[in-house]
Amino acid sequence: MFILRRRSMLCFNKDTDKGFTELSGKTNVGYQGDSTEMKVIKARNIKVAEFADKFYQLSKDSNMKFSEEVKLLKELSPTHATHCAEEQAVRIKNRYTNILAYDHSRVKLLPLDEEEGSDYINANYIPGYHSKREYIATQGPLVCTKDDFWRMIWEQNVSVIVMLTQLVERGRRKCDQYWPEEVSEPVYFGDLIVRIDSESTLPDYVIRVISMQLGDIQRRMTHLLYLAWPDMGTPTTSDSVLKFVESCRKHKNPTLHGPIVVHCSAGVGRTGTFIAVDHLIQSLNAGNHEVDIFNMVLGMRNERPNMVQTEDQYIFIHECIKDFLTSENEEDEEEDEEEDEEEDEPIYQNT
Repeated sequence: MFILRRRSMLCFNKDTDKGFTELSGKTNVGYQGDSTEMKVIKARNIKVAEFADKFYQLSKDSNMKFSEEVKLLKELSPTHATHCAEEQAVRIKNRYTNILAYDHSRVKLLPLDEEEGSDYINANYIPGYHSKREYIATQGPLVCTKDDFWRMIWEQNVSVIVMLTQLVERGRRKCDQYWPEEVSEPVYFGDLIVRIDSESTLPDYVIRVISMQLGDIQRRMTHLLYLAWPDMGTPTTSDSVLKFVESCRKHKNPTLHGPIVVHCSAGVGRTGTFIAVDHLIQSLNAGNHEVDIFNMVLGMRNERPNMVQTEDQYIFIHECIKDFLTSENEEDEEEDEEEDEEEDEPIYQNT
């Protein structure tokens, strides 16, 4: 569960870093809108051992309980100032007029000389299990923001980009291609030289190893494009997503301590869903025995608007965690059976 602090009051902090802080006890303090209205939010911890039963309860009667939670999320989701995103010089840099980067959590680029709004990109830091700035959630780059995007990747020491949209979906442009067309073909994005070193197409996603160079300094990072996540929807099953999440985490370069950049088209729906699943899996792998998906989503929405955009996406997070836990239990049972078989093997002695 979470609280946010502002001076001696308990509320969302719009000026300092970052997100929600854990509070021991049974409630969270929430904040709605730009007013000073305080709302008490109950913790919704679900024990790992009870998760499958809880999922069943929430799913009954055509997902009625899930619908209630999503409605409550909408009511409790805070709104924050977006003054920087609304400045005339940067409005063209926003793909959608209703998805703007909050001022308090936005990623700030190093400003360029005499270029108004050059520090702005439609991107926000999102807290994770290991860090308050573990992720950057951002929109799919536009033609006019490709250089800004690669500047962000370089300045933030990013080693993994996760892309969850196709360039065109349902006949509409969702993202502009921001990587070189051909392998080994260097392309300039501002002062940065970007080159694809290798590209591998797997059944569910594409992996590109990309080199970046600025002056004499060169870095390598990984771009992972998931192929089967429909706009405003969810994949058919959780299996491929869980494998994709695992693969993305494995490709993070431990020598580059920057955030994982995640984007779809708007950078909120599919992006929020992926971040939530990855965050929860990190927590479970660390041995935690409870999860609070409701307050995790609410926490993300404090940093960027509309994170986890639809009811189906909210349900899909639960489905992924249920299936992850089921898989873990099955693996544990198989290991126990193997150990029992080894103990039962007869021991022969030479006579």
